[in-house]
Amino acid sequence: MRITEIVTKTAANSMINLSKSFLIATFSASLILVSGCSTTPRAKPANVTDRTSGSTSYEPAPPGYYRVKKGDTLARIALDHGQAPRDVAQWNSTANPSFNPNVIEVGDLILVKPPAGAKVAKPVEKKTASATDKADVPTTTPESAKADIVAEPGIRLSWPAKGKVTGEFNETNKGIDIAGKVGEPVLAASDGKVVYAGNSLRGYGNLVIVKHDNTYLTAYAHNSKLLVKEGDTVRKGQKIAEMGDTDTTAPKLHFELRVNGKPVNPTPYLQ
Repeated sequence: MRITEIVTKTAANSMINLSKSFLIATFSASLILVSGCSTTPRAKPANVTDRTSGSTSYEPAPPGYYRVKKGDTLARIALDHGQAPRDVAQWNSTANPSFNPNVIEVGDLILVKPPAGAKVAKPVEKKTASATDKADVPTTTPESAKADIVAEPGIRLSWPAKGKVTGEFNETNKGIDIAGKVGEPVLAASDGKVVYAGNSLRGYGNLVIVKHDNTYLTAYAHNSKLLVKEGDTVRKGQKIAEMGDTDTTAPKLHFELRVNGKPVNPTPYLQ
């Protein structure tokens, strides 16, 4: 075979092989394209419904009951309704033996009014005001105390701590803040019975709640040390705690007055 024929045949075979390779590559690319076109494109993730976000609607709570909301604790529910936490726990345990005061869920109904025949934490009887009741007055008396008129003079309170009022009562601050130093005395503003002493209410730190009668409660928050326990009877001006900075940024006493569970400005009641 001549050299020219060999070269020609070899070139022809190379062209054929190149054509085959091209066809195979083209066919493979077509399959990939077809496969890609036949696949359903990725869609946006499906919406997820948060069933704990309050989307469930509940019927209004019947009279005497409260419907639990996110973030509630039994102690806070009791405080907001002017009741002792122990009383609320007892009423609900009596009505429902499986009730667990440490485990309440959103939507639960909590009895916040004493049922017929129920025992409640009884406050001590009020004694006649004396000169010693006026001894606990802060070094700085806010001007608002002179201007405000006591709308409900059913109770007269002595100042629970000495110091400057650094936070006034408003829509977001449910009481007043009295600045001081860690360890300074915190005094009972009136005769009463301790219905709570602990730290389970977020934002209050070490807290004491005193029930004065069936209408009035006072709360003393952010203490460094509690000197009374639940069930203790206290007298006006008695040292019940030491000022601190628990659950807050600086030493102070956060003092609240609740009238039938509703926070009111305590300043007009203070003497």
